[in-house]
Amino acid sequence: MSPINSRELLAKIQNGEELNLLDVREKIEYHTYNIGGKNIPLSALNNNINHLGYNKTDEIIVICKVGLRSETARAILIQNGYQQARNLTGGLMALQKLTQ
Repeated sequence: MSPINSRELLAKIQNGEELNLLDVREKIEYHTYNIGGKNIPLSALNNNINHLGYNKTDEIIVICKVGLRSETARAILIQNGYQQARNLTGGLMALQKLTQ
């Protein structure tokens, strides 16, 4: 599944689409700034992979600060059978730049 860029994600948010967001930053980062979704830090993802609450066919947009941890998390999801995991390229930093 191809990555999603910040413009595409912003359009989905503005259109009111129901999104499956998985934020893989640490809890302190998530509580400092987030756009919603589930917060499961990358370090805890393997232990929680069977408790995500998503269907394996759902589109899941994986987010982090700049897109590196979320790409790793996306690969873990794909390895575990999640077919439509997408990485937010540029992460939340890119999204914040659009909305400033």
